[in-house]
Amino acid sequence: MAIASRSFGIGRDQSLAASRTEEFSMGQASAISRREVLKGAAALATVTIVPRAALGEGGKRAASERPALAGVGVGGVGYDQLQECDRAGFQVVALCDVDDVYAKKAFDRWPQARRYRDFREMLQAEGPKIDAVYCGTPDHTHAVVTLAALRQKKHVCCAKPLTRTVEECRTVVKAAREAGVATQVTASPPTTDAACRTCELIWAGAIGAVREVHVWTDRPVWPQGMDRPAGEDPVRKTLDWDLWIGPAPMRPFKNLWPKDSLELKMVTRLTSGPYQPFSEGVYHPFCFRGWWDFGTGTLGDMGAHQFSTPFRALKLAHPTSVYACSTRRLNETFPLASIVTYDFPAREGMPPVRVVWYDGGLQPPQLAELKGNLPRGGWQSELYIGEQGMMLGSKIVDPVRAEKFANVPRTLPRRPGTWPEWYEACRGGAPASCNFDWAGPLTEFLLVGNIAVRTGKRLAWDAEQMRFTNHEPANALLRAPYRSGWTLTG
Repeated sequence: MAIASRSFGIGRDQSLAASRTEEFSMGQASAISRREVLKGAAALATVTIVPRAALGEGGKRAASERPALAGVGVGGVGYDQLQECDRAGFQVVALCDVDDVYAKKAFDRWPQARRYRDFREMLQAEGPKIDAVYCGTPDHTHAVVTLAALRQKKHVCCAKPLTRTVEECRTVVKAAREAGVATQVTASPPTTDAACRTCELIWAGAIGAVREVHVWTDRPVWPQGMDRPAGEDPVRKTLDWDLWIGPAPMRPFKNLWPKDSLELKMVTRLTSGPYQPFSEGVYHPFCFRGWWDFGTGTLGDMGAHQFSTPFRALKLAHPTSVYACSTRRLNETFPLASIVTYDFPAREGMPPVRVVWYDGGLQPPQLAELKGNLPRGGWQSELYIGEQGMMLGSKIVDPVRAEKFANVPRTLPRRPGTWPEWYEACRGGAPASCNFDWAGPLTEFLLVGNIAVRTGKRLAWDAEQMRFTNHEPANALLRAPYRSGWTLTG
């Protein structure tokens, strides 16, 4: 069920991902306390896990050898990210994708790699031969792929966001801890120079106590705010539609948007030059993000990147409440635009803070005060509002305060990025900065926001109990029933 994914040449990360859930008791998903979350975050660069493969025990691969990597979902962003893994030092030995044609460029790039359609068959056949698994499928299958790999104690890197539901997220994080392997999510690392500088300045009091954070993007760049198109198209023999659907509810395959529809025009506008192969598909390979059954919308896509630094800088874990307003809500797809507001309590010497997300081209009203300080285009950024000033990303807006705090020491270690960090972690080094312990709470934050968008209600969130205390229907959205034949419990 290797989900194919695609990225388009529009100058921005077009990650694809995937995940969904089988019905089982909410009590089986372990509650992750705020204390545990912060403990995991503090361990970002201190814990060392030495895998047997790195030590060369029992006939395993010696440390001098390249870790053997299997890729699942290799047609889109997976193709680009597997190349990064290759450059980092991994050896790509197996490839899995549900779409033979879409994955052809990966098959051609690594002709020596053994090929599969079903990740379960791949893991069964390749288990003794591989050290690590990369998952680049759409969001609704992230959980089932990563869990299968973790249960074989393979190191795992998953395209962001980690999962599609909160229950999946809790289950995956717990499984990763039990496996004791090196994990990574492809969200923007909180250890880049810009991220570290943001933390250093905020912790030094450069703008005083931070009371608000505003984060925005112009996405989605895929169709949303519509109903499912009627009809059904023949499934190409090169595509296994049943495996693509995976644990999600089955629906008819639809290859093309209706002729002259706004959706087709929108997707076509994203391509440069002539149509890209399959670019006009309703679900596969690109437009899955806008569907509730398959994606996590703009918040799951860009929020995984843009909230990584605020989470570290403001020592965030779980919000106590979340509220969203949006354009028209539909059962099938995310709205065209939304604003999501989170409230966090006081924590570790920091006061309560409000965090606000904007997508669909919406932006915070405070931008009017920034005048010429916005980056070129201004299509996405993060604005920190403190009691004594503002920061746009790592830049202090007031030039006087910027000069005053220019010499704040650079005390945080900068790290080399997603792929080298994961490679070193697989070889027994420090955990990657977006390991599952770190990415789990960040992913959960995004998914709770999506539930607020879907319900249109102000929700009180009890992270310890993994439930909303004031709106029972929202609790049903913390998980999703799996289609027959698929399970979250292994």
